Amino acid sequence: MFVLGLTGSVAMGKSTTASLFAEEGVPVHDADSVVHRLYEGDAVPIIEAAFPGTTADGKVDRVKLGSRVMGDLAALRQLEAIVHPMVQDAEARFLAEAEAKGATVAVLDIPLLFETGGNRRVDAVVVATAPAEVQRARVLERPGMTIQRLDAMLARQMPDSEKRLRADFIVDTSHGFDDARTQVREILRKVATMPKRHH
Repeated sequence: MFVLGLTGSVAMGKSTTASLFAEEGVPVHDADSVVHRLYEGDAVPIIEAAFPGTTADGKVDRVKLGSRVMGDLAALRQLEAIVHPMVQDAEARFLAEAEAKGATVAVLDIPLLFETGGNRRVDAVVVATAPAEVQRARVLERPGMTIQRLDAMLARQMPDSEKRLRADFIVDTSHGFDDARTQVREILRKVATMPKRHH
């Protein structure tokens, strides 16, 4: 089974690209949704122990936790040390299930793929991208989003230009769904004959 890592900066169309892979019958693992589940389940007591007062009613209060770790690198590292292994466990189970079901390709949708070294666990990397002005326009349509918040988010992420340089495949999402779907199908055609880096 060929494992594709999918990433992309905020509002670059990563989720759209993930859904296009899913439409083609490819199993997609969404790291963000796993974190959401952990924040309502297994991770709650561990996070409460590490960061008292950041959970309520058996769930992590993302706003409280966010303000607790924002700008505090040691706290952020501590949180990552709790959450990342749990996400990787879920990822490993997902890959085993996909392989058992006979999938030839699987996609790991990981927002901070390069930043967390996730690119070392996949056979090839797909980066969803769009011109910076498209990205800004999309982000600023989101509720509560400001240029300042966007700049803070981008400061934590590897620049799009560097992601593109490191990518095996690029999906430009600025020309609409049909165009992106064509690009996704082309990637699937190519990986069918590519050697695997891992496993």
